[in-house]
Amino acid sequence: MEDNNMISFASDYIAGAHPVIMQRLLETNMENLSGYGTDQYCAQAKEKIKQAFQCPDGEVFFLVGGTQTNQVIISTMLAPYEGVIAAKTGHVSVHEAGAIEYSGHKVIELEEKDGKLAAEDIKKCIEDFYSDDNHEHMVYPGMVYISFPTEYGTLYSKQELTEISNICRNYEIPLFIDGARLGYGIESKENNLRPEEIAELCDVFYIGGTKVGALCGEAVVFPHHNTPKHFVTQIKQRGALLAKGRLLGIQFDTLFTDNLYFEISKHAIEMAEKLKEVFHKKGYTFFLESPTNQQFIILENEKMKELSKNVEFGFWEKYDDNHTVVRFATSWSTDESSIDQLEEYL
Repeated sequence: MEDNNMISFASDYIAGAHPVIMQRLLETNMENLSGYGTDQYCAQAKEKIKQAFQCPDGEVFFLVGGTQTNQVIISTMLAPYEGVIAAKTGHVSVHEAGAIEYSGHKVIELEEKDGKLAAEDIKKCIEDFYSDDNHEHMVYPGMVYISFPTEYGTLYSKQELTEISNICRNYEIPLFIDGARLGYGIESKENNLRPEEIAELCDVFYIGGTKVGALCGEAVVFPHHNTPKHFVTQIKQRGALLAKGRLLGIQFDTLFTDNLYFEISKHAIEMAEKLKEVFHKKGYTFFLESPTNQQFIILENEKMKELSKNVEFGFWEKYDDNHTVVRFATSWSTDESSIDQLEEYL
């Protein structure tokens, strides 16, 4: 059983859903609505999302979770002989149980820095492939996958994303942005990309709901009228089409009403800033101090064991024989009292 006295920074989807979403689900619960995302709430949500990201010609689809979304997008946009370029630390590379490979597509891993791919490394990968006389016997680089924020909570600048986008367009391969934590990236004080610029610079992206206030769900956006053929059929074929699509439509309709998605994302960033202040004040060492909602701290192993009696946080990696890198994540549901309690325990 969960210890109710514990405070948790283990992840950004440990709470259920924002109270406004829960209220809307209750209010609409007895309405008889058509299935598979054909109801009016899904339609309203799609229009609000296209307006928020200024892509009127875009097409929006709702899926239940991030892994399903990544697999569906990658497998429907790639030819059978193509793979997807991703950072070695990318979510599709590390934390999705081989879901991309299971669909028959190789993840082509590149070295990264603080979770980010460099444009020159992507270009070199593609050029090296085509300069190899044996490339017809190899997996073609058919897409570039990045996440915003990255697995380390870091952000691509407008210049960095523009450079990557230009390379993808030069080689006519799609750029896919995993936005599982998109709101936290957009609301970061260090972000210099507007929502509409993100939509303009990529070929497909998704807006994470699971980690940003929803019970579940991700909104996939093809901003340039470039959706794969029969996309809904392919979603269903891959087991990712929700019959009660209303569940997703109502949630995203609520999130994109009165700026709720961005307001609750901003709250998470404000809590992360307070969290960083506490760790600095107490003299802890950062493995990586990110500009978003995930912070990576180096803890002495004995201190880690002591702290874990009262605080939940995520294991990241072993640092050395006596220290471990752990992750603390804030979210839309983090309150200041939890950070005050953490300060006492530290």
